[in-house]
Amino acid sequence: MTRAVSESDASNAYEFSVSELAQSLKRTIEDTFGHVRVRGELGRVTIAKSGHCYLDIKDDKAVINSIIWKGTMNRLAMRPEEGMEVIVEGRLSTYPGRSNYQLIIEKLELAGEGALMALFEKRKKMFAAEGLFDAERKRDLPFMPQVIGVVTSPTGAVIRDILHRIEDRFPAHVILWPVLVQGDKAAEQIAGAITGFNHGDGFPRPDVLIVGRGGGSLEDLWCFNEEVVVRAAAGSDIPIISAVGHETDWTIMDYVVDYRAPTPTGAAEVAVPVLSEWLTTIEDYGVRLTRGLTRSVNEKKTKLSGSRLPRLENLLAVPRQRLDVAGAKLGTPGRMLENARQRVTSIRFPKPGQMFEPAKRRLELASTRLRPADIQKQISVTTDRVKLYGQRADRVIANRLDRVGDRLQRASGLLEAYSYQGVLKRGFALVRDENGKVIRSKDKPKSGDRVTLTFEDGDRGAVIEGAAAKTQKPAKAKPTKPAIDQGDLF
Repeated sequence: MTRAVSESDASNAYEFSVSELAQSLKRTIEDTFGHVRVRGELGRVTIAKSGHCYLDIKDDKAVINSIIWKGTMNRLAMRPEEGMEVIVEGRLSTYPGRSNYQLIIEKLELAGEGALMALFEKRKKMFAAEGLFDAERKRDLPFMPQVIGVVTSPTGAVIRDILHRIEDRFPAHVILWPVLVQGDKAAEQIAGAITGFNHGDGFPRPDVLIVGRGGGSLEDLWCFNEEVVVRAAAGSDIPIISAVGHETDWTIMDYVVDYRAPTPTGAAEVAVPVLSEWLTTIEDYGVRLTRGLTRSVNEKKTKLSGSRLPRLENLLAVPRQRLDVAGAKLGTPGRMLENARQRVTSIRFPKPGQMFEPAKRRLELASTRLRPADIQKQISVTTDRVKLYGQRADRVIANRLDRVGDRLQRASGLLEAYSYQGVLKRGFALVRDENGKVIRSKDKPKSGDRVTLTFEDGDRGAVIEGAAAKTQKPAKAKPTKPAIDQGDLF
């Protein structure tokens, strides 16, 4: 039978303050739920500027406010994202300032491989929608790279396999950028190595990059699925070969890089050719080239020897015959001289009196055509024409002299206006040193130097007295002794 609480019993109950009751509840919850393991879906995820992460863990019936402190965030293998199905471990606590309870998360992992695959597919679709997987973005690998950059762990078997394979096939300069390939800090180190090879200084820039590690589970390879690694590989200016895991292991980075190798050894085989095979190929090309040239020369030689060339006697027969015919026409030198002598003796020269007869007749004919009246008329016409030309020339010369005189008078006026004599007429003086050079600055003459002052009506000598005074504002300045004293004139 229930007994009613009397007023005396109620008055004996302990009175808590608000803070005491809140702290009592906090201790009770933390002692009862000091370590819990919760499975649920991540809801709101907010990362503050301080580095702490505030998030919600929920199912279809309830929501628990949760916190991941900054130090714990740095140790997580993956960053929490909204929609992840996770299993978290931590402890319950309260926040007295708001009268609510919250879960302090100390460990976070995906809820099984199915959740990892779901997140993998989600990120894969996101990057594919951005076009990072397009075939147009893939670049051809260099045929014979001189420098190869490798991003992997320095202690694993991957780097040894790559170096051994490259040395056997085609020795090249290999630069290793050591990184972690598993864990919470691996993604940042891998992305930093890719960016460092692209923008670094102080070492040879690689012609191709190999990013790889050995095999492992989906969780072990998860750092190659992080967004920071994928975007660093997509933004690389250097072609990248991915060699992550075994042939069946695929990461999101494999879809972004320029070539995906099944194993690290396969990446080394893709990066460089086989030197011995290429030496054999070049030697074979040289043999084939030599054979081709020899065969071509032999064919030309056979073709040339088989053709019918004319004999030298046949080629010279026609020119010789022409020479003989020409010689027969000319005859011997004695005969040629005799013929020339006969032609000279056959010429008939006129007598001395007969040679001047035609010229005498032409002179008499010209004298009969000349009449004194015609000559006098022609002289008169020519005289009038000369007088007319003289009058025209006088007028032209007079006009030209007037224009030149006016121009000379204007130039003389300008010369007089711009000359220093005009300035002297206005009360100025020209100062020259002992050598006759014009002094234009007050700092040039020294104390005791002789100068010449040129006025409008003549020159006077003077002596400079005192040092040049510094330029000061003229306002309210006291009068100073003039630099040239009248008593120094001579």
